[in-house]
Amino acid sequence: MKKLLCAAGLGIALAASAGAQAADKIAVVNVSSIFQQLPQRATVAKQLETEFKSRATELQGMERDLQTKMQKLQRDGSTMKASERSRMEKQVMAERETFSSKAQAFEQDNRRRQMEERNKLLSRIQDAVQKVADSEGYDVVVDSNAVAYSAKSKDITADVLKQVK
Repeated sequence: MKKLLCAAGLGIALAASAGAQAADKIAVVNVSSIFQQLPQRATVAKQLETEFKSRATELQGMERDLQTKMQKLQRDGSTMKASERSRMEKQVMAERETFSSKAQAFEQDNRRRQMEERNKLLSRIQDAVQKVADSEGYDVVVDSNAVAYSAKSKDITADVLKQVK
């Protein structure tokens, strides 16, 4: 029984010292800070703006035309013939539906492209984190936003930012 307790105590002591060694190989990185500082982020934003500019301009024109027709209908509707008012109401409703569907498709396409480009940048950051972790011998790298407290871990954000640039 004494041998069993001694062996258990020795096992716990070894596990505790191994845990202390593992703590020395943990680093933190602030991924959101790196993402915000990337110069490629501004380039991608300009590229996406250029890509969607013509569609945005078209939608703005459609919206102006629709508002003009709605104002005319509201302003002159009481003096129009019933058939003319009915025709104009149908036209406004059809244009509103067209505008709505085009605007929704635009938003979805824009959001999808933004996510694609964001994921590309995050992939580059992830690759840089892995390179820095491998070169400096870290076993675990955790996002600093996910850590409540970390006394012995090294912040490698600056190293990763240099690697990504």
